[in-house]
Amino acid sequence: MIKMLKKTPLAWRQLMKETTRLAVAVAGISFADLLIFIQMGFQNALFDAAVKPHRNLQADLVLTNPQFQTLFSVKSFSRKRLYQTLSYPGVKSVSSVYISTGLWRNPETREDRAILVWGIDPGLPGLKFPEVQKNQDVLKPMYQAMFDIAGRPEYGDVKKVFAETGEFKTEVSGKAIAVKGIFTNGASFAADGNVVTSDSTFLQIFPNRKPDQIEVGLINVEPGTNVQKLKLQLQKGLNPDPKNPFVEVGTTEDFAQKERNYWANSTGIGFIFGLGVVVGFIVGIVIVYQILYSDVSDHLPEYATLKAMGYTDNYLLGVLLQEALFLAVLGYLPSFFLAFGLYRLTFAATLLPIAMDVNKAVNVFILTIIMCTTSGAIAMRKLRSADPADIF
Repeated sequence: MIKMLKKTPLAWRQLMKETTRLAVAVAGISFADLLIFIQMGFQNALFDAAVKPHRNLQADLVLTNPQFQTLFSVKSFSRKRLYQTLSYPGVKSVSSVYISTGLWRNPETREDRAILVWGIDPGLPGLKFPEVQKNQDVLKPMYQAMFDIAGRPEYGDVKKVFAETGEFKTEVSGKAIAVKGIFTNGASFAADGNVVTSDSTFLQIFPNRKPDQIEVGLINVEPGTNVQKLKLQLQKGLNPDPKNPFVEVGTTEDFAQKERNYWANSTGIGFIFGLGVVVGFIVGIVIVYQILYSDVSDHLPEYATLKAMGYTDNYLLGVLLQEALFLAVLGYLPSFFLAFGLYRLTFAATLLPIAMDVNKAVNVFILTIIMCTTSGAIAMRKLRSADPADIF
């Protein structure tokens, strides 16, 4: 290390000699990194928004239809499968959740807009949203609901009216509803907004629904119970024929991952955001390559002189790679802070769960290193052509 420190920092001095070229390189790399940060940030935010309700279910295990893929077209199953779980040791309590898409009417514009309706037992709310936990009693009277104020503004100015009057009256699928409480979840791929009602009110809003057909079964276990072991027991016991299962048993995270996988793999969403990351990566490679290639071309006689003095190709190639790494670090830092600010701004404006985290920061930094070293490796071909005879 001491020996290395005593060496002339040739790579650093070459970069600092051409400050304009260095500034252009740093700006280009920062732009490419910022593009990658934005694509990753929005992808993760939209996926996290899609699974936020799943992760807020008050349960250790959940039952769903084996064909479930997304809340956008959720499928139901018989409630008796849920009650059968009470016969298994370790199961403490169960509750059910109805889910369906209704039409919310904006009282001001009289326009209807699709909204996800959740029907829960007010005595066992089943949702971990703090506002629902604290105000679950408002759901007990018929035709009363709680509204997600982080949904789309097309539903009306519910938050303002509720703050002024303590309620917001509207219609859901033709039934008069009074909003008596609010909570925060946010829009997602599956729904532009959410409303929570009691199970009784839900069945009034959707009179064609059969009461014994539910969308999600919630299972809470006794303290000390091995959740994974119980999960396997229920999966086997509730489905005598594994080829034609009645229900699927999983944790809330299993439930969330099914939703996430649907949007990532069964739609074009994952491909679109992934393509954005690839484009940013390619843009960065092109920019860094152009900078390094120009630098090598401008200093080709100097490199040839070093060769004539006895420096090997490997030494000169090491110098070029050092330049690439310096550019990677210098370009990454501005993009990190810009992305951090954009994330905060986006969250404040849209309430999307977008934020800088360690994984995202490390992944983009690794991609930046790969991007710059790849560019350096390509530019090495020009460096190898530096012939000592060129200086004579």
